Amino acid sequence: MKRLTFPLYQPLCILTVFSVLVTSGCQVVSLKKQTLHTTIANERNSILTQNKLSGASLNLLYMSDMDMKLCMKNPDACIVDLEKIPQVQTEQLLSAASELYLSKALTLADSHDCKINKNTKLESKPAPQVNECLDQQLQALDKSIRYSYAYLFKTSRQPQDRIFDNRQVQIRDFYNQALNQLVNVYSAKNSSATIPDSIQIGESTYKIDIDSYPKLQGKKLEKFTSSYNMNFSGLRTINRRDGFGADFVAVLHTKENDSKNGNPYILDPLNYAYPNGVNPNIHQAHYLASTLIAQPVDEQATISEILNRPDFKIKIYDPYNIEKIKIEDKEYSLAANFSAPYGLWLAENNLGSAAYLTLIDRNQRLTMPHLYMLEPYNPNKKVIVLIHGLASSPEAWIAVTNEIMGDKSLREHYQVWQVFYSTNMPILESRFQISALLKQTFASLNPQDPASQNAVLIGHSMGGIISRLLVSHADISKKALPMMSNHVQARMRKHPVIGERLKMEPIPNFDRVIFLAAPHRGTSYADRWFTVTARKIIGLPSAFLKTLTDTLTSYDDDLKDFVRTINNRLQNGPSDLSNKSEFMELTSGIQPKEGLVFHSIMGNITKSNDTDKITDGIVPYKSAHLEGAISEKIIKGGHSIQIKPETVLELRRILSQHLTEHGLDKVKN
Repeated sequence: MKRLTFPLYQPLCILTVFSVLVTSGCQVVSLKKQTLHTTIANERNSILTQNKLSGASLNLLYMSDMDMKLCMKNPDACIVDLEKIPQVQTEQLLSAASELYLSKALTLADSHDCKINKNTKLESKPAPQVNECLDQQLQALDKSIRYSYAYLFKTSRQPQDRIFDNRQVQIRDFYNQALNQLVNVYSAKNSSATIPDSIQIGESTYKIDIDSYPKLQGKKLEKFTSSYNMNFSGLRTINRRDGFGADFVAVLHTKENDSKNGNPYILDPLNYAYPNGVNPNIHQAHYLASTLIAQPVDEQATISEILNRPDFKIKIYDPYNIEKIKIEDKEYSLAANFSAPYGLWLAENNLGSAAYLTLIDRNQRLTMPHLYMLEPYNPNKKVIVLIHGLASSPEAWIAVTNEIMGDKSLREHYQVWQVFYSTNMPILESRFQISALLKQTFASLNPQDPASQNAVLIGHSMGGIISRLLVSHADISKKALPMMSNHVQARMRKHPVIGERLKMEPIPNFDRVIFLAAPHRGTSYADRWFTVTARKIIGLPSAFLKTLTDTLTSYDDDLKDFVRTINNRLQNGPSDLSNKSEFMELTSGIQPKEGLVFHSIMGNITKSNDTDKITDGIVPYKSAHLEGAISEKIIKGGHSIQIKPETVLELRRILSQHLTEHGLDKVKN
């Protein structure tokens, strides 16, 4: 029995093992967990984030037995074949086609034939092979825009029906990027100083519509550049508004008055005869946020007409004034990038370096103060004026300005003006010149405009001292004259243009001021050995001294001794900050005009709450404190308190309060 059972058992055993092996070898699906990163990447990656198509497009090509590389190289033939397959749905076809054409355009952009020599002059045309490559790229982008638009607005499902679809977000990105690239490539290929009425791309004609952006009409451009890929290292956040459209920065052409002839010092700026009657140091915004929409001229066009008819249009919008747009009789949010124009302005003008150079170089061009409007003037928005401190520039206000642009309520109710001035000037001179500059700017407005009233002034450090003197009634002549010799006093009375520096009247357009780390009573920090050494290096601007000398001696030949006395007597800005300076003796007791609302914000690097010990390392509490402030905020931090998040939040609170007090309802975010 044993010999009979063994052979029977052995085949059964072998059969069982074989069966297990076969079953195991034929198993196609197995389970394993993948990382969350991989899962999200598989759902959302596309040709914009990797060197291959999105999962949705790849699935369609696989289902249709088509090769990805061939389709990316020749999307025309691939799409013709896809159209022949009844099972391919309209949304699948349109979305895949949009990505395929964009993929081809991106591949061409990376090719050698499409590279334009950076050294080529703007008026020169690209080489023939480059020109041909750029034409192919533009035509692929044109197709991508059309297929994207058809997918988003012309299928049986409306955008709101696909609100949670990853695919819709991808197609919107394809549309935006294709439009960005189309404008950039066309501008590189066909340089122009003005916005054309239309552009030709293959057989397609794009009409350019700027009716919704009056500030661009008839303007010359330095460039019109996409902000899609801009990355600013100095900005903590990029303030955007999500929506439909491609965001750009329009850089207007300007004739800078100091580019060749310097920046001449003007002794009496209010009575000076400026060319065309306009102070050239008042700069209108010339970095403008713009949002572009490409759509068919006939919004009722069918999918076939959108894909095949040549007429299309590009509409340019001002995102500050337009928040919603209508497409197919439905409203959509207009996309916007509010940080890009500001960031580009700072990056291209290098104001921070200019501030330091001006401080130590007497021959630097920044002799007169400048005022920069950061957006086109809006008569209905309240004005915020920012004045920086010692050795600083508008770059000091990056955090504050960017947060104002990022807060919907503040952005819709305020416009920002920034003052840039030479901080090696005597503070009284800076106050006089900035006062004249602001008076001229406000005088250029319609006095009935809401913008001309209830403005807010914010000053940091030295800028805080200047801000206080800009909103004060004071005549320090009687106190100042005894500090001078009898000879100098007599000459001062004879030449009132100099004496005007000692008389202050508040600028009526301001009714709220915010002081940040302002040394109203000076600081002993200015008298330490290293700062005293620096003060000796820092000199008064040569143009200032020369004009002062020339002007005074033109009145009287017998003024050489007087001029020499004045020059020796004048202190530069850093020296004025000393709590022992004559400037502080003359001005520290001056208070803002009666009825003016003002606030103080100051830093504290100590662990003490004792007002005798609190300091930001440079300015002690006792110097920054002003009686009568409606609010006073002490924040943990050093002298550059304006960059602290807590300071920015406090400024937002004050600015929102200002709107409420003037009857402007806060916009809900």
